[in-house]
Amino acid sequence: MTETTALATTRDPAPAVTGPSPAAAFLALLGRYAPVLPVLALMALLTLPVSGAGAATTGRGGDGWTPADAMSGVLVLIAVLGAVRRARRPLSRTAALVLGLPVVAIAVAATGAADVTAGVTGLGRYLQVFVLVPLAVLLLVRDRADLRVVAWAFIGLALFQGGIGVHQYATGTGASYMGADVRAVGTFGPTDVMGMATVVSYGVLCAVGLALDAGRDPRGAAARRGVALLCAVLLLVPLALSFSRGAWIATAAAVTAQLLFAGVRRALAVFAVVTATAIVLVGGAGLGTAMLQERVGSITRVADAPDQSVTDRYTMWAAAVGMWRERPVTGVGLKNFPAHRDSHASLALSSGSDTAGAGSAYLRQPLLSPHNMYLLVLSEQGLLGLLALVGGWAALLVLTVRRLLAARRRGRVADCGLLACGLLVWQLVDFGYADIGGPSTVLTAVALGVVAWWALGADAR
Repeated sequence: MTETTALATTRDPAPAVTGPSPAAAFLALLGRYAPVLPVLALMALLTLPVSGAGAATTGRGGDGWTPADAMSGVLVLIAVLGAVRRARRPLSRTAALVLGLPVVAIAVAATGAADVTAGVTGLGRYLQVFVLVPLAVLLLVRDRADLRVVAWAFIGLALFQGGIGVHQYATGTGASYMGADVRAVGTFGPTDVMGMATVVSYGVLCAVGLALDAGRDPRGAAARRGVALLCAVLLLVPLALSFSRGAWIATAAAVTAQLLFAGVRRALAVFAVVTATAIVLVGGAGLGTAMLQERVGSITRVADAPDQSVTDRYTMWAAAVGMWRERPVTGVGLKNFPAHRDSHASLALSSGSDTAGAGSAYLRQPLLSPHNMYLLVLSEQGLLGLLALVGGWAALLVLTVRRLLAARRRGRVADCGLLACGLLVWQLVDFGYADIGGPSTVLTAVALGVVAWWALGADAR
């Protein structure tokens, strides 16, 4: 090498290769997931606490609307504008039939409401939960990467609400249960005791779905799988402290379905781990308090020695069946269950349920629904509404399982299918113990949208 060449090399070094700046990387990430940001914003609004003034009107079966409900309208508008801008048919014929069929039955039931306001309110709520928001999620989620982001948002929201619930139990600042303010309800308040249980259950199912099949990802997702599994285990604590028997049963059924679809051997291994963990938590860590043990034991006593809440539920179920027998085809009309309740219920029904704690004063909350989605639809919308809604859910279940099995046969990553299957099974089981209503209802619509994307979306293939 000559002296001139050496000097040139010294004076003009090759420029160092640098990556994008953190700001540029963040903007690129936002651009990549921009379509699902409205969905994440809606879920973020569910972290806001329910005020004491509004809690009385936003409980299960209530008509109160929340900021998350308002955001759901924005979500639908963004999805519609995006579909118009793309100038192509956004839905397949199957998707349009499954999601559009309930509209007719709901509209017919709305015409039979006691007054126009109740009919319009009920129509809006049903369309929001079962048609519009699921449709918006179906249109905004583009691929499996988007769906995984939504699933992690479910887990994050569940960890947030569950963390608050555990703190409420530990400090005695939760909702009232058996004379003590220990029931974990998160930010949803004592009038929506199922709210936190629903959010945490969704988080468990999303975490289990991501953990079961993420290891097949050729890009390597062992860390994600481990984190998801850890989140699922952690969320079992606030789920237990919610004292929600319906959520426990639905979660057990949904996780069992996920494990069986992931493989029988893996299911047996996970059952063994869960059993050992439960023994350690209950026996060693002392999580098996007397109240929790009594609540678990009451599941097997609902027929022999039911408590007053179970008696009220059975009584309202019988009243719902009585309403349906009077008007078997179209039901008594949307929002008309409270008006017909007393004429069909026996004297065993109490005047309401006591709610208190979690920052709210004592309130006697009226029983405005049968706490069973199938019987609520049957009584208010008749066979027409029940066949339309349940028929759509059955179609979603068949399509979800079929695509999941097809993905498994081809050796593809099926974590999205597993979490969608878990969410749908949980919802179908939980609807036997609960109905729509309350601040957490909008999250049910998002969950149904996730299921619809996997079952009906062309990109899910």
